Amino acid sequence: YDILGVRPSATEAELRKAYRREALLWHPDKSTAPAEVASERFKRVSHAFHVLSDAQLRAAYD
Repeated sequence: YDILGVRPSATEAELRKAYRREALLWHPDKSTAPAEVASERFKRVSHAFHVLSDAQLRAAYD
């Protein structure tokens, strides 16, 4: 939740919006951060969205 900047009670729409915001910010081709930092952060954001957007994985995480 912290990685995407959402509350634990966030809806699917809120998760999607937060993911898109963070993905655009940290995408290695668009970020102004060093490539290694942006790439690692983008991977963390993608993984967080993957876990939280799947109902079973989210339940296991919670």
